[in-house]
Amino acid sequence: MTEEKKSLKRTLVGKVVSDKRAKTITVLIERRVKHPIYGKIVMKSSKYHAHDEEGQYKMGDIVEITEGRPISKTKSWVATRLVQKASVV
Repeated sequence: MTEEKKSLKRTLVGKVVSDKRAKTITVLIERRVKHPIYGKIVMKSSKYHAHDEEGQYKMGDIVEITEGRPISKTKSWVATRLVQKASVV
């Protein structure tokens, strides 16, 4: 029996909002949550710095990031795969 091991690391999907730093991208994660008192659906967002070794992800791309070991003071996520390429306008 060969079973695939379930990864315990968190994965998130978001949009690359900055690729100016070397080997680092900034990913914006947006999620919809219900307001605890008013019940309205509101957008919450978080920015994460992710490691991009080859510099292959550009601004506007939708990428998947995975939790990893701390690489620097603010960077402990790694960009794992490209979900959708940025559309050229």
